[in-house]
Amino acid sequence: MGKGIITVTSPLLPDLEELKGMMQDIWERRWITNMGEYHQRFEQALAEYLGVEYISVFTNGTLPLITALQALGLRRGEVITTPYSFVATTHSIWWNGLKPVFVDVEETTGNIDVSQIESAITEETVAIMPVHVYGQPCDVEGIDSIAKKHNLKVIYDAAHAFGVKYKGESVLKWGDMSTLSFHATKVFNTVEGGALVCHNQEMKQQVDYLKNFGFEDEVTVVAPGINSKMDEVRSAYGLLNLRQVDAAISVRKSVALRYRQALRGVKGISCLQDMPNVKHNYSYFPIFVDADQYGMTRDELYEKMKTENVYGRRYFYPLITEFSPYREFSSANEDRLSNAKKMASQVICLPMHHALSDEDVDRVINCIIDK
Repeated sequence: MGKGIITVTSPLLPDLEELKGMMQDIWERRWITNMGEYHQRFEQALAEYLGVEYISVFTNGTLPLITALQALGLRRGEVITTPYSFVATTHSIWWNGLKPVFVDVEETTGNIDVSQIESAITEETVAIMPVHVYGQPCDVEGIDSIAKKHNLKVIYDAAHAFGVKYKGESVLKWGDMSTLSFHATKVFNTVEGGALVCHNQEMKQQVDYLKNFGFEDEVTVVAPGINSKMDEVRSAYGLLNLRQVDAAISVRKSVALRYRQALRGVKGISCLQDMPNVKHNYSYFPIFVDADQYGMTRDELYEKMKTENVYGRRYFYPLITEFSPYREFSSANEDRLSNAKKMASQVICLPMHHALSDEDVDRVINCIIDK
């Protein structure tokens, strides 16, 4: 009998009977969208869990990125960002009529290299959009210093950073805004969904207008908004998942520790370590394959794992700068992005989720150790 498939991720699912109870209540209320009872309860519960004051939930994780730039009034200019991310990061810049400017990343984290930001700043620069890659906080203090010096806005793509803390505080408190993704592949999900974190009531109100067509009241439109509200069903689903996400993160941590211990002595395989002063969420477990030392390329190992029904993900590969909409930008020259290029060519994210058994983890490890 063949071995079952081990997927790179598995969605955190709420208890079906509890969800049915909430659905019954929603059905009886007959209010299924337009910021109803569950939408409001979900925002309040999220803010409390994440340790932030103001949060607005969305129907997916890309729309908060687009809306953040709109809410900050950024209509023209350049935004410094990273090529080592999911393409939605850069797409959000393009959709706002802004120009992405790419800088390299730190080889040790995959996060934007703060030492290269200032040299990329021009008279046209209006913002910085870093990414907390794999949930690891960027050098938020360094970015904050540069932004204040040059009067730039900072929007963090924190899609991977749900629940992450730095020095005891939510990493979402840094920057002008942070955005989250609640896609099914994330640590915390609402099937599809996302959120935008800001730091004052006035901005929260502006964001709420923008995600509801710009309506201030039923007869007044104050901004060219879009429709990106989260519905009641997904809000209820999210409320239930909040009850179990800590337990899921605990399992993920155990898996990460087992991977690190088992792979520590494997020549040519490296992985990321926990950062000081950080509470991690273990959203991903990337390894990096040095073909010369390991004796097999990243892609060869990736394909070998699939033959064993172990499905990893080459995340992030290719770089955003290799996609046709962006490859002609001068900042996309791969000679300027050597660390990002190297990481993209070596990375495999191993299966990482709350449903992995000890046997599953052993199979993943053996795929890498037994060449």
